[in-house]
Parts: sequence; structure tokens; C-alpha cells
Amino acid sequence: MASWLKQVGDPVEPGEILAEIETDKALMELEAYDAGVLEQILAGEGARVPIGIIGDGSGSATSTSNHTAVGPAAAAPTDQASPTAPASHPGDTPVPVTSTAPAVTVRETAAASGDQAPDRKKSSPLARKIAEELGVDLSAVVGTGPGGRITRQDVESAHHADRLASPVEVTTAPESERSTPEPASAAYTEIALTTIQRVSATRLTESKQQALPHIYLTSAIDVTDLFSFRAQINDTLAQTDAGKVSVNDLLVKAVAVALRANPSINVSFAGHKLLQHSGIHLGIAVATPAGLLVPVLRYADRKSVSEIAAESRDKDERARDRKLRADEMGGGTFTISNLGMFGIEHFTAVINPPEAAILAVGAATDELRLDDGRVVTRTILRATMSADHRAIDGAVAAQFLQQLGDLLGHPLRIVT
Repeated sequence: MASWLKQVGDPVEPGEILAEIETDKALMELEAYDAGVLEQILAGEGARVPIGIIGDGSGSATSTSNHTAVGPAAAAPTDQASPTAPASHPGDTPVPVTSTAPAVTVRETAAASGDQAPDRKKSSPLARKIAEELGVDLSAVVGTGPGGRITRQDVESAHHADRLASPVEVTTAPESERSTPEPASAAYTEIALTTIQRVSATRLTESKQQALPHIYLTSAIDVTDLFSFRAQINDTLAQTDAGKVSVNDLLVKAVAVALRANPSINVSFAGHKLLQHSGIHLGIAVATPAGLLVPVLRYADRKSVSEIAAESRDKDERARDRKLRADEMGGGTFTISNLGMFGIEHFTAVINPPEAAILAVGAATDELRLDDGRVVTRTILRATMSADHRAIDGAVAAQFLQQLGDLLGHPLRIVT
């Protein structure tokens, strides 16, 4: 529980935000689905099991006959979560539910007059949007939200399940071949995984299991002129006290332009069909103390380099402070992971499902090259593209990298 926005005694209307909840990667807003009065807060800010009660205002917060319990229940550790929630019925004891998405235990209530609350479509707007983009049939999705409400994570989980072309065979080594457990007396320190690290581990495993035909292509790109171009831009921006533009900002813009010219890269694999996304939404991997986060720059191809720079700085800072909203990290169509600032010259990255490709960018280094028989020094950057071969052919990926190299080698083309 991050914070309560409503206090005891406050009236509550459907759609109002009750509290902010810290989830696996971001702060989520907890929305009220019934009208009433917040009679009691059972766990305050900082608690791991936030529960609140909305009633009719009579103060009968402990009554089990006329209230709605809201908040992520945590009766069991999240890594033992069940993907579906048991149904609750009037008169039953509330059943705590835990899931990898923020779970909410909801009790159906009737107003004092006995009238039933109007029926609502039990799926969030974000879930419906993502379902439309991914081609997921919501009627076949099991919701883990309040009252069976379908969440973004439910849609993505259903989509990932559909993408399994064939079951993954898992074999267990015979008893005699299994490694001997380390003695309990061995010297080591147990470090609990953060929620972000647990979720990342699950998603990376899914990526390698589901998008088995990863292909990797590396291109050595001459960025000598790009560095000079960046210096000119920053000199101009300095005259207006505007923020500086980084090499990564120019790279993001170049990737967006290249994706616009190669829509067959901006796709997702969906069983017997491909989903070609109309919007270019770039995920930018950010390393935080709690784990890897990927804020998304939506419609990056429509933004100027300075706009990309400003938005990237803002989301990078908020990602490190765990202040990004969930919708700011969802809906990406292509991801960029840059480890150049750590001196890494070349690496491969794991695709972030349901995307079909990711670009791993290394450090730019000075190298000797031949130019018309003369030995010259050029600044070279290596970029490696990991692609799902089910969705992207090798030749198509190679053409994309070639065009990206041309853009970075002639940086005026990025902004024109």
C-alpha cells in the first residue's frame, strides 16, 4: 500500500480513486466499483496487506452482510499465486485471493432498497485496448481483478498462452544424477528477489520458451557524424537553456523512423496470424535498484528529438523512484536496451513478449578503418537485433538494421 487518497468517513462514488497500490512494477490506482462510505481502513500506508471497507455509512464496518472489501489480498506469497480467483457470494466469508496481478477481493452487495447495482463490463479500458491490439477474445479470458474484472495482465497472460505453438517438454534427471544440495552449514547470504525481479524472471523464461526461434543480427555502425551532429544540437539548445540530447535519444528517434519505413518489424506473433501495430511505441530498458523496468515512449516516430529527450529523462527518473504508472510501461511494440554507458561493446538481449524484436546497443569506440586507401579513425557502435523468426525473416531484419545504420551515419535524415 503506497497511500490512501480517501479517509474514514469520506463518501465514495463509483469510479473514484481510493488509494495508490505499489504493484510489481508501478503504482496502481485502486478504483471504487460501488457507492458508499469508507468506514474503515484495515491496513495503513506501507502495509503489505491493504484492506478497506465500503459500507452504507451506518458504521457497521465489521458486519459481513453489507459491505465491499477492497484491496490486494495477500494470504499467500505471490510466487504461489493462483491465476484465477474463487467466486464470492453474499453471506460467505471473504476469500483472500493472491495473483501476480494486483488482486482485489470483492463482495457483491445490494443497496438498502434491495436493488442490484447496474451491470458493468468487467474489464478495464486498458485491458480492452490491449486485447484489441493483440486479437484476444475477452470472453475467453479469466479475470483476476475485482469481481472477475479482466486486467491488462490477464489479457497478456491469455495472449502468451495462445502463442504456445507446442508444449514445452520438461525432463527431470534421475535421482542419481541430480546435484547434491549445498550443506546447510555452507557460508552464503540469502537475498530475496524483489517483485520486479520475480516478474522479470517469469517473463524472460516465457520469452525463451515461447519465442524459441530467436535469431540474432549484429551491425557495426559508423556514428562519427552522429556524435558531431549531437554536439551541434546541444550547442543550439544551450542558447535557450533547454536540456541536452543524448546519443540514446538520437538512437530512439532513428529506430522510430526506421520502424515507420519497415512496418513488418513492428509486429507481434499471434498463433496463426501476425499483428502489425499501427503505432510505434518504443520501450526503453532502465536499470533500477529493484530490477529492470521498461517505460514506453508512445508514437515515438511523431516526436522530435528534444521531445524524446525530455520524456525519456522524466520517465527514467520516475522509473528509478518507482513512480511510473502501469499504463506507461504497457503496450510497447519494440524495445531498445543500451548498455553502452557501462562500456559493454556487444551483447544480445531477450525479446520482451509480445513484441517480436529488441535492439541491444553497445558502447561506441574509436576504431581504425580504411577510407580510399587511407587509415582513418572512426567511431563505431555495434547494435544487435534479437528477433522472433516466426514473425520476422532474417532478410527483413537485416534490411531494417541496414536502414538504421544509414540513418545514424547520415543524422540529418533522422530529423527530416
